[in-house]
Amino acid sequence: MTDQPPVHEPTTRRRQLLGRLSLPERTFVTDALRTETVGGVLLLIAAVVALIWANAWPHAYESVLDYTIGPSAPLHLDLTLGNWAKDGLLTIFFFVAGIELKREFVAGELRTPSAAVLPVIAAVCGVALPAILFALVNSGSGGHPAGWAIPTATDIAFALGVLAVVGSHLPSALRAFLLTLAVVDDLIAILIIAIFYSSGIKFWALGLAFAGLVLFWFLHRRGVHGWYLFVPLAVVNWALMHESGIHATVAGVAMGLMLRCHKEGDEQHSPGEHIEHLVRPLSAGLAVPVFALFAAGVTISVPALREVFTQATPMGIVIGLLVGKTVGIFGGTWLAARFTRAELNPQLKWADMFAVSVLAGIGFTVSLLISELAFPGDLALADRSKTAVLVGSLLCAAVATVLLKLRNRHYRALCEEEDRDLDDDGVPDVYQQGDPAWRARVAEPTRHPTGEGPGTDR
Repeated sequence: MTDQPPVHEPTTRRRQLLGRLSLPERTFVTDALRTETVGGVLLLIAAVVALIWANAWPHAYESVLDYTIGPSAPLHLDLTLGNWAKDGLLTIFFFVAGIELKREFVAGELRTPSAAVLPVIAAVCGVALPAILFALVNSGSGGHPAGWAIPTATDIAFALGVLAVVGSHLPSALRAFLLTLAVVDDLIAILIIAIFYSSGIKFWALGLAFAGLVLFWFLHRRGVHGWYLFVPLAVVNWALMHESGIHATVAGVAMGLMLRCHKEGDEQHSPGEHIEHLVRPLSAGLAVPVFALFAAGVTISVPALREVFTQATPMGIVIGLLVGKTVGIFGGTWLAARFTRAELNPQLKWADMFAVSVLAGIGFTVSLLISELAFPGDLALADRSKTAVLVGSLLCAAVATVLLKLRNRHYRALCEEEDRDLDDDGVPDVYQQGDPAWRARVAEPTRHPTGEGPGTDR
């Protein structure tokens, strides 16, 4: 008879960092990350296509980017395709981010203060240190402090795309930490965009947008259904927010936060989870890759690459992503563990957290967006900033790949243990090892025509 899998008994009552997820949370994280991983691969492809297009046929790329479409009245929606991608498609991305954030606070890792401490501190430190480093590098006469927020964002889709390409078997606890970190990171980015990169506020449009959001919330809470009602209302809210001078993506976040993310009665899924399941593929598979196609097309040349490492603004971005994000996230996590008396999952090492911290330095979607918002009157500087975002993200991806590869065999073993299901009941064995009924099912030979089964000697 085969040996039974070992039971991992807790050896301490101290709270465990990056411990095993609950089964419902593991299922949700797995489904979410599967979609984001596919979207990340598409994002990588779109970025490569944009770079080839912009460098091989620059005039064609610029003409498409600057093509204007849309009505100029009653609201100013005669926008270029680049702006439609930046202000329109990214609203879908931020709508999903809003739902993710709401769900994390209601049912996810952020629902209890003790569980929320780690990702929140890590995310805050991972935003603060890159901004500080950028400000220091740009404190001289040739610097541009307005770009301080560019290296502060983590791109979860790009990071997972890198994982998919390199084939790393990252355990679910580390993936969940990366996802939760990115959610908090997105919240901070949203606040930064709304506070620091909004100008010329039109209060009449903002007031109407607020009224539209209240109507959206009221109809949703009353249990009104029908995409034919909510989609037009969402578009109107977005248009009014765009007209108000507040970045239009804020409307997407606000509507995402308004969705109910807890189950009532005999619901299998809350409305927020259901809508997120429907919209996430649209965000990861279309909105973000198309934005990357229109945002990542910068001219790559030897002089342009030289400027990344010689001029203050792009150099501050690279340092912020590679050093600031890594040290900030890893240092914040270590401090949280040190002062909350929590201990790391014994199956993992601090080297694993360091590798994930480097991976979180991949900033793409939001960093490219802020590059345009920070320097609206200097397209050349915005392009240099985008080049620096690409270079910094690629450096983080390369370093993280090396670090993760060193532990990939260990990760593969952990993933196999997480997924093992000896009794084929659809529930991984790690969630049933304390159940006597499960032990009996595994120990009992199952008769097959071949004479083999889970409990049969081989």
